[in-house]
Amino acid sequence: MRWCSSRPRPIRRPGPVRDVGGSWLGAPALAIALLGCPAEPSGDTRGASTSTTMASSPTTSGTTTREPATTSPTTTTDASSTIDDNGDGCILGCDDGPVISFECDLFARDCPVGDKCMPWANDGGPVWNATRCSPLPDDPAQVGESCMVEGSGVSGIDDCDIHSMCWDVDPETNMGTCVAMCSGNEANALCEDPGTTCAIYNQGALLLCLHACEPLLQDCPGGQACLPSQASWTCVPDASGPDGAYGSPCEHLNGCDPGLVCLGLTDVPTCSDSPGCCLELCDVSDPLGDAQCTGVAEGQICVPWFAPAEAPAGYEDVGVCNTMDEIDANERVATPP
Repeated sequence: MRWCSSRPRPIRRPGPVRDVGGSWLGAPALAIALLGCPAEPSGDTRGASTSTTMASSPTTSGTTTREPATTSPTTTTDASSTIDDNGDGCILGCDDGPVISFECDLFARDCPVGDKCMPWANDGGPVWNATRCSPLPDDPAQVGESCMVEGSGVSGIDDCDIHSMCWDVDPETNMGTCVAMCSGNEANALCEDPGTTCAIYNQGALLLCLHACEPLLQDCPGGQACLPSQASWTCVPDASGPDGAYGSPCEHLNGCDPGLVCLGLTDVPTCSDSPGCCLELCDVSDPLGDAQCTGVAEGQICVPWFAPAEAPAGYEDVGVCNTMDEIDANERVATPP
């Protein structure tokens, strides 16, 4: 198991690699899933455009309820699927996930006048794995207001204003809420709202200002979970559905109930054939100690989420229940996996 660092985590984009946020302990680079992901491609009605393809990394996804268009930009993608058995898609991605393609730069905001740079899924899947220039609506919704997507949550087309996107989309109604995208640059990503923090997913294909949260309190609104994002924790949609209890196999970071997180590097028997397992968060300062862990009889202990002296302010007591064997078997490093 690797220790999480508060050091920035690099994302791969056109040009030099730059540090943009931290990695988290033992995370198997899994995607965060949104319920009701598209079963068919969310196509683009515009012609294909030239873009730069990137090596794979964290990814995110949305939903669809319409018949897809038949034309989409030509890009290179990984053959591995990011859809689980329930058809759920994903948000935070993995090292063996889809190749990322950038038509525009979310930080540079370099689309023509009248367009905005938007994340989308260019391969018909449920993962935001690319960016595109999408038309701005005539009367756009503002950050915090209700919004609507065209086709699906990963279509890259919505009625939010420039530098914002429709988030947490209901697959039944295609309605969500406009959230701001991060500003600044890869080395210094910023959010204007002090109550939010810049969450960077999918190799930089998704830059969102999401509400910061307390992982041990799980103080996010209903239907959301407090999960790691670089060196912080943010509220993201809970995609666990009927599963997600301790010991449940998982493929996506938000595929577990609030208070648990999907991690690899575990020997829980029920997760032996899964890339991840739902493990409990714990408080390393709690007098109960390892007794907080359901799997204490199997050797689980409450392990600090961040390496010693690496924890950001406010997260010093955050831990996760896992086994001592895995901690001993892996070098405790402060660099991203």
